[in-house]
Amino acid sequence: MNSRKLKISDLLDIRHRVKAERPLIHCITNPISINDCANAVLAVGARPIMAEHPREVCEITAAADALAVNLGNITDVRMESMLLAGHTALRRRIPSILDLVGVGCSTLRLDYAKRFLAECRPSVIKGNLSEIKALCGLPNDAKGVDAGERDSASDTEKAADLLQNLARKTGAAAMATGAADFVSDGNRTYRLENGCGMLAGITGTGCILNVLTASFLSRGNPVESAVLASAVLGIAGELAQDAAGPGSFRAALLDHLFRLPDACISEKIRCICL
Repeated sequence: MNSRKLKISDLLDIRHRVKAERPLIHCITNPISINDCANAVLAVGARPIMAEHPREVCEITAAADALAVNLGNITDVRMESMLLAGHTALRRRIPSILDLVGVGCSTLRLDYAKRFLAECRPSVIKGNLSEIKALCGLPNDAKGVDAGERDSASDTEKAADLLQNLARKTGAAAMATGAADFVSDGNRTYRLENGCGMLAGITGTGCILNVLTASFLSRGNPVESAVLASAVLGIAGELAQDAAGPGSFRAALLDHLFRLPDACISEKIRCICL
């Protein structure tokens, strides 16, 4: 097998370790999605803690197995806490992920993201294509916290090149989300094609992907953890998409995250090595 290709058995091993060892995942996220994020972490077998007070985040991060930070609905307190937690994670070699929510529409968030990357060097950088472009100093078509239509329509080769360059520059795995997700560490690059339109019909699914990645990152390498998180969320969405509406879809999504069989992941994952 080409060494650049992922082995499904390696992805499933990460999933099994998370379920067996129940790692603690420190999530500093926004109040819009905090409950769904905590429940998603529980659904895949890990344990969430959602602390954000500046006087306790260093202690809590030091006890965690991974750190997820999210720039959505940003506040002064959360900005202070995320840097403190990020510094602790770096010192203690705890893997972390930064979710670039809104950097395409907010100079405050963009400048903060650049500072976090420089000082805390996260293991994974996640954003939609508009956010990734903004971080890289490129023109983008961001519409609030969503990717613009022109960015969403970016072709595979351009998206892959963008992620490869970002990964090589930062040393982190780069993850771009959209109708298809892309993951790269600068050498290996993958396109993930699981998912459904209903995932964009409820708030917080990007935040859920962030904390799922952190959950798997606690027991796996950055690229495989990001690929696994994208596949698991996308497949769960596909299985839940016949729900009557967004409310029942939200509940069904959580149910499928919890009970998703290994065989279903092996059968349904759509991952292309670029």
